[in-house]
Amino acid sequence: MDLTTTYLGLELKNPLVASASPLSKNLDIAREMEEAGVSAIVMYSLFEEQINHESQELAHYITQGQNTFVEVSSYYPDFKSYNTGPAGYLKELTALKQAVSIPVIGSLNGTSTGGWTEYAHKMEEAGADALELNTYFLVTNPSTSSNDQENILVNLVSDICAKVNIPVSVKLSPFYTALPNLVQRLKEAGAKGVVLFNRFYQPDFDLETDEVVSNLVLSTSNDLRMPLRWIAVVSAHTDISIAASSGIHTGEDALKVIMAGADVAMTTSALLKYGIGRAQEIINGMRDWMETNEYESITQMKGRMNLKAVAEPAAFARANYMKELNSFHPLGTVHGVRGSGLSSATNDEGYMSV
Repeated sequence: MDLTTTYLGLELKNPLVASASPLSKNLDIAREMEEAGVSAIVMYSLFEEQINHESQELAHYITQGQNTFVEVSSYYPDFKSYNTGPAGYLKELTALKQAVSIPVIGSLNGTSTGGWTEYAHKMEEAGADALELNTYFLVTNPSTSSNDQENILVNLVSDICAKVNIPVSVKLSPFYTALPNLVQRLKEAGAKGVVLFNRFYQPDFDLETDEVVSNLVLSTSNDLRMPLRWIAVVSAHTDISIAASSGIHTGEDALKVIMAGADVAMTTSALLKYGIGRAQEIINGMRDWMETNEYESITQMKGRMNLKAVAEPAAFARANYMKELNSFHPLGTVHGVRGSGLSSATNDEGYMSV
């Protein structure tokens, strides 16, 4: 059974990649992930705020803000305990690369060029086999258009790709208006791959304290639906390398994204939730399914269910939305409202009756 695949030009022993997370901070855990079968590791992200802080730019703006809003500093992390800073990150990247024999992908998280180009080059020098730009653009200014924001991203990618010789992938949000067009622009700017998608941590409200709070919610297999659809669409129009992220918990999840057209399936939540051994379970699940269904290689499967390959391409588009709504039959009727699911008999209209 040939599970090998190629991502960003890197030859990998199988499609399962450990995505960016704190797991990569511990070398023993990194070795355990390799032993469990993970084919590459994306290191935890170096944040733009850390780069800015090192150059004192962020500290300046915090001080400026404090003159007007006393509480503004509470919105920024304590940088003394915030990861290790850029210099420490580079040392850990080198140590991780030396600790494992599988490819190590560095990760930059931010919104502007700033020190990104400089540290992208430093990550290459530290031994990174590739670079993932973990972009986080959240537009709150009504004067900023979607075109403005996409141009910023494309220019950023172009600047970084011109600075490094290692392949660059871009981890995207699912909220762009014309995703296939943006992916094509990123490819033209020099990106070798995209990761679909970045899974943002959304804020919540504490009604007792009137505060905005955040908490970590791990993904489930249900979160696979959005990346699955867009990988199937994007892969039908470009040969750029694609990684799936969010919702990879089982062998079947991984196989689905490969069939949609992805080169690799990235996972973190499954490893955090079930332990590092889950990686081997996912790989075994892939192998067992392929053997049962007489597939000999990952290459043979890739893209067999993308937009151009399936018999019903409308299943990925708006037309299928209408079809699903029209074909849905609620289970019951209570006080004239259908859909309660409390019934045990079928009436003349085909609905269940209480």
